[in-house]
Order: sequence, then C-alpha cells, then structure tokens
Amino acid sequence: MLRFRLRDTLLLAATCLLMTPVDSSKSVITCGNANDVQRLRCDSGVIMVKAALYGRQDARICSAGRPPAQLVNTACAQKGTVDILKKRCDGKMTCEFDTHIVRTSDPCVGIFKYLQTNYTCVPAFHTDTCEHSYATLSCSEGQVIFVYGADYGRRDRTTCSHRRPTSQIEDVECSHPTTKVAERCNGKNSCVIKASNSVFGDPCEGTYKYLEVAYVCEFPVNPRGGQFRKVKLQLNKEATPGATAYILVCWNQTISPSAQTRPDLLKTMPSFRLSSTLLLAATCLLMTPVDSSKSVITCDNTRDVQRLRCDSGVIMVKAALYGRQDARICSAGRPPAQLANTACAQKGTVDILKKRCDGKMTCEFDTRIVRTSDPCFGIFKYLQTNYTCVPAFHTDTCEHSYATLSCGQGQVIFVYGADYGRRDRTTCSHRRPTSQIENVECSHPTTKVAETCNGKNSCVIKASNSVLGDPCQGTYKYLEVAYVCEFPVNP
Repeated sequence: MLRFRLRDTLLLAATCLLMTPVDSSKSVITCGNANDVQRLRCDSGVIMVKAALYGRQDARICSAGRPPAQLVNTACAQKGTVDILKKRCDGKMTCEFDTHIVRTSDPCVGIFKYLQTNYTCVPAFHTDTCEHSYATLSCSEGQVIFVYGADYGRRDRTTCSHRRPTSQIEDVECSHPTTKVAERCNGKNSCVIKASNSVFGDPCEGTYKYLEVAYVCEFPVNPRGGQFRKVKLQLNKEATPGATAYILVCWNQTISPSAQTRPDLLKTMPSFRLSSTLLLAATCLLMTPVDSSKSVITCDNTRDVQRLRCDSGVIMVKAALYGRQDARICSAGRPPAQLANTACAQKGTVDILKKRCDGKMTCEFDTRIVRTSDPCFGIFKYLQTNYTCVPAFHTDTCEHSYATLSCGQGQVIFVYGADYGRRDRTTCSHRRPTSQIENVECSHPTTKVAETCNGKNSCVIKASNSVLGDPCQGTYKYLEVAYVCEFPVNP
C-alpha cells in the first residue's frame, strides 16, 4: 500500500466529500386504491416521518378520472395517521407498506382519499443483528446513545438469510417495533443487547429473525448552560504524522450528529468564526458520521449467522476472536465448567474474516467458516468481530461489462478488495433465468484488480471468466470492487 500525506485542511475536506450528505425533505403520495404500496427510502441516514395525511387537502392530487363530488372536501384528514407511520417507519433506511394500514376509519365518506407522507433522512448509525447474536451500540468518549427506533423480526428475505431454509425466511410480515433497546441503551456510552426471543418476544414462531436498530451519538445536556467544549477529531496518523485537530463547539442544549435536523438548536448557538480547517471540521460534525468501531458477537451454535454492515464506506475487519476471553459473554444457561477458560483463542480467525469481508458493504456468513479447529475443548465459544467502516468507492459490474476505476488528478488507486461471482439474487439479475442467479455461494475474492490497477490514476478491467476465472459455471456473475484514491508519497 502506498503511503501518502495530506495537509489537515485537505484531509478534512476529503473526509467530508467521502461522507454521505444528509437528504433533505421528501414527500410521497399514494392514491387510495385497494392494494397500493407506499415506499419511503433513505440512501443515507434513516427515516424520520414529519407529517402524514390520509384524506384530502387538495382537489388536484389523485383526481384523474374522478367526478367532482369525490374531490370537493379539501378539509378531510384522519387523526393519528402520522403516529401509525412513525411507529412503522422511523429509524429504518427503507419502509414499504400496504396503505391499508392507515385506513382505520373513513374521515370523509364519499371522498376519494390519498396518503401523503412527508419525511426527512437524518444521520444515524444503523445495525442489523442476526438472531442469537449481540448488537453492540457504542459512542465516542463523552457522548451517549439515543435510539431512534428498533424492530425485531423479519421484513425481507435477504437479511440474515445465509443458508437458511426457505421456511425460516419466507414470513416477511413479522417485524415488530420494540422499545427494549431504547430502555436499555439510551443515555449510555455503550450498550450490548442480545437479538433473541427471550429479550424481545417471538413475533413469528419458526422464522429466523434479526434486530434492526437506528441510533445517534449525542453530547448530553449541560445543566449549567452554554459553554465551549473542545472536541478532538481523529485523523489518520499515518497520513498526517503527529497531526491533531481540535474545534471548539458551543451549546446550550444537545449537540449531536442530528443537529442539522434541529434548527432550534442551531439558533441558540452564538456566532463565531472558524478558519477554513475548523469550518470543515465543524461541517463534518453536523454531517452523517463515518461509522466508528463496531463489534458483533455470535454465540457458538450450530448454524448461526453473523452479519457485518456499513451504511457508508466499506468493511475493514480489525480484530476477530473465536474462543472465549470473557466469562460473561454467551454464558446464559451454561455450566461454569464451560466458561472457565478465558484465555482461549483460535489462531487465524482474523485472516479468515478479512479475506471474506474486507472491502464489502455487507458481509454475511455462517459462523462455521471459522471453526477450523477447537482451541479449547469443552469450553462454550463465541465469535466476536470488531470492524470499522472506511470511506471508499464501491462498484458492481455485471459479467461481460467493464469496471472503470478512476481518481482525481494527482491521485492513484488503492484497491481494498474485489470479489467475482455471485452472493445475492438481485444484483445483475435483470431478465436472467432463475438457474443463472440461484447460486449465491460462488463469490470468490480476487487479487487481479489490485494487481492491474493499484498505483494508477485510472484503470479498466473486464468482469469476465477469461480475466478472473470461473468460480461457478453456469451462474451469471458480477465483479465487486472497493477502492480509494490516494496521493502518492512525494519522493
């Protein structure tokens, strides 16, 4: 890997550019037909419903082909609609539902109604934790957790589905909101909670479930009124040796990554000037944060699935343990003899997971891939994976097409990871027969992209068996690449 250096200002600017901007206000309107579906989505951050109308407040909306008598009442609104949608959608990246969920009554008989939902996408960390694994929520020093929303159950057939039988993933109408995560974690700097029926109840017996959580990290309210706080920005020490950036942040209420959505907060902040470096830093604090360190723990049951995920950037596995180093973790119902050895760790676990997951936005696998040996016979073990989400460009290129990697002037490519094959049934699947997309266990890491492209300003490589080999004959494949653009070392 080439080493490079950046001035503080440039580094902060580059960080901001690689961070996902916060979506502005959005509105979706669905006419009141029998089986219509409304879909809310955030490309970054999570949904926060601001207003919702089921009824009619405009004679023009959803009026095509309707007689005037069905449009005449423009003061028609059902009470409680916003509460239904906030409960259903807040804290999710995607929320799709049949509009019949809001038709609890008829607010204006004879009037043709519609559902209009106004929402914003607010910065947040978003985690998916497979059943029997542990969700780990954590914040930087001095900050505390605030949970936007949490759901336990299942609402799609892809999340936490690795090698699961169809019967365990076909019920996608069983995800239920839960307040348990907020009750346990709000106000804490870090928090661990198990995704299990014993904690959340069982909304759909026989279905393999997962826990979705959306949360932010906030500075707690200062009861003594407004003051300045010195916040340290973590810079890449290799990129900027010895560099440390600080900014002064003032507040009267709560300052958080979600501050941009709270104009009342910003109005209370006294005016002050920042140099270009500090201004960039302050801007970054109010943008969607690049995910900090994450941890996922999965107890050592026969066919449990672990899922790593980055909402922005790509996965970089930092550490992994298969064994036991803590007597409390995964200890429920276990006799003391199975927990006694807390110096048990299998060698090579981190290498297995780095090869499997580095450079991907999502990595889901059966934990048996790390059970290459038994590092402590008779001890009940678990898999703990610590990873970060690093800024990167991510591309998917369908078979027979060309992947184009390019950087700005003066920068060069560094490939984090590349895979060729197939690991889901949706990517590059348009009009493909089922037989060509059903094998989702054929994606193999490849070094060809790094060998061809590293150190170049731009690079083109074909996604084909002739270049990358054929990991699964008869399957229509695609090439996944994660890379960054770096300034080379100045000799």
